[in-house]
Amino acid sequence: MLKDITLGQYYPKDSPIHRLDPRTKLVITFIFIVIIFFVRYYTGYLYVLAFLALILALSQIPVRHVLKGLKPLLFIIILTFLINLFFTSGGTVLLKWWKIEITQEGLRQAIFMALRLIFLVTGTSLLTLTTSPIALTDGIELLLKPLRVIRFPAHELAMMMTIALRFIPTLLEETDKIMKAQTARGADFESGNLIQRAKALVPLLVPLFISAFRRADELAMAMEARCYRGGENRTRMKVLKVEARDYAAYGVALLLVAAVLMNAYM
Repeated sequence: MLKDITLGQYYPKDSPIHRLDPRTKLVITFIFIVIIFFVRYYTGYLYVLAFLALILALSQIPVRHVLKGLKPLLFIIILTFLINLFFTSGGTVLLKWWKIEITQEGLRQAIFMALRLIFLVTGTSLLTLTTSPIALTDGIELLLKPLRVIRFPAHELAMMMTIALRFIPTLLEETDKIMKAQTARGADFESGNLIQRAKALVPLLVPLFISAFRRADELAMAMEARCYRGGENRTRMKVLKVEARDYAAYGVALLLVAAVLMNAYM
């Protein structure tokens, strides 16, 4: 299941989405996350689904590769669905058994929250899948550049965020190796109930933390050996430029915003 997590991974392709300016993708992802919370009817989610389908088709990333990123979050999605289904009241009562009551509003809220989680994970995964860590760092830094007026460490923050994202698949791979090593020595991570499985994962924490600190120390030494000194006087091999395709992407994002808002409030 650890290999199914796609957040932080980069899927190399030469697609129109990959060639977009990273600042464009960051801004559109932010707009996408915000606009999801304005959806009030099922039609609005159809617009969001069409937007994601368009991006997925243009990015040339296999649908299976994107959907498998939802597998590790399946428990959270189902739990969110059930909590909203049983604890949201209002509207017509659809089913009643003992003290359990399922209402029309509860079912609607449960479906909406589950779809919201699915679209949020899919949208953010597409950002990292189509943007390399270096481009993501440059994009975040340039977006935060105006804050340098108040001495905001834009480059350092962008670097930390990108390294954190990049370390997600690295640490997951390391966790998988440690689990296989301990399984070969007789450890059991599969049997028992949920609490017993959680307790069985505790011995993984110490070697995982040691490995994470070791990798962080190696990264720091490598950056220091290359005379890394932050964002001052740094140049880039590829200078980011907003082109016609970026304006087209903004136009499509604005169409999504207009469609969702009109559907919700008109």
